[in-house]
Amino acid sequence: MATIGTKQGVVDADAHVIECEHTWDYLLPHEEKFRPKLFASPENPDDAYWILGGAIIGHRNPAASEEDLIRQSAETGRNLVPTRSSRELTDVKERVRHIDDLGIDTQVLHNTLWIQPVTTDPAADVALCGSWNRWMADVWQQAGGRLRWCAVMPTLDMEASVEQVRFAKQHGAVAIAMRPLESGKSLADSHFYPIYEEAERQNLAIAVHISNGSRPALQMLGSSFDRAGGFAAFRIPTVMETLVLMMSEVPDRFPNLRWGIVEASSNWVPWIVREVQQRYLARGRGAAPENILKHFKVYVTCETSDDIEFVIKHGGDENLLIGTDYGHADLSTALNAIRTFQGLDGISDESKARILYDNPTRLYNL
Repeated sequence: MATIGTKQGVVDADAHVIECEHTWDYLLPHEEKFRPKLFASPENPDDAYWILGGAIIGHRNPAASEEDLIRQSAETGRNLVPTRSSRELTDVKERVRHIDDLGIDTQVLHNTLWIQPVTTDPAADVALCGSWNRWMADVWQQAGGRLRWCAVMPTLDMEASVEQVRFAKQHGAVAIAMRPLESGKSLADSHFYPIYEEAERQNLAIAVHISNGSRPALQMLGSSFDRAGGFAAFRIPTVMETLVLMMSEVPDRFPNLRWGIVEASSNWVPWIVREVQQRYLARGRGAAPENILKHFKVYVTCETSDDIEFVIKHGGDENLLIGTDYGHADLSTALNAIRTFQGLDGISDESKARILYDNPTRLYNL
C-alpha cells in the first residue's frame, strides 16, 4: 500500500468513476426497460451522451487528452495517464495499481452522471440509482476496500432512498451523495429528513459534490452566454447551500451528521465563516461557534491553487480535505495534487497530515 508524506497514509477525498455500459448490467431484470444508451460522435468517442426514452439524461465527461497527461507524466516522473478501463472501472485492479503510482492509499469515488437531474420518473430513478450502487458495491469488494464510494439516492422515492442508504452502509459506501437544490428544494428542507435520519443512524456522511438538482435553476444559470464553465450552475449553489444548512435547524436535528462539500475549492470558506458570524448576531443568537466548520461538522475539499494558508487562518485545518478529481478533465482535475500539496510552502507538516489523512478519515469514517 502506498504512503507518502504521513505515517498514516493518503486519502483522495474526491475521485470519480465514469459511467459506462457495464454500469447498467446491475439493473434488476424488471428494470431493463430503463437501460440508458450511450451515443458518441465518431470524431470524438470520449465525448458522449446518455439517452433514455429518447431524451438526453446526462453527459459522459471526456477524459483529459493523452498528450497532456503524457507531458505531465514526463515532467513529474510519475504515471498520470489513467487508462479507459481504470476511469470506467471495468478493470478494478488497474485502478488500484494506478493509485499506488499516485501515492494514494484510499480513493473515495463520486459519480459523474448525477451532476444534474437525470429523470423525472420515480421508477427510473430507483432503477438507475440502484444499478449504480450495486456496481459500486461490486467494485468495493474487488478493490479490497481501497476504493470506497458515495451512494446516489433516488430522491423521487423517499422510501427507496432509505433502503439504498442501508444497502450502501452494508456494501462499502462512506457517504450519501446529495445535490444542492435537489428536486427544486433546499437541502435544509424537511423532505430530506428521512435520508438524513438513516444516514446518521448508519454513521454515513452526506457528500455534497458540486452539482445542481434543479432543472429551472440550471436553465437560468447555465445559459448559452455563460463562459464560466459551470461556476454559476454548479459551484455557487453548492456554496450557497452550505450556508443555508449551517443556519438551518438541520444541525440541531441531526447533530452527529457529517457533511462533505466537494470540488467547490475552499477559497470561499473565510467568506462563509464571516457570514455565519454576522447572521448569528443579527438574528439574536449570540456569538457564533468559535470554529464554524468544526462545530457544524462541515468538511471542504481544497485545491492546490487555493490560498490554503488564508483558508486555514479563518477556518482551521481540521476540516479540510484534498482530492485529485481522478477520471475527469476540468478545472478541478489534478492527478498530481497529492505530490503538489506535499510540496507547498507555508503549510505545516501537521496541517498537511490532517488534510491528507486525519480529516477525510474522520469525515468518511474510514
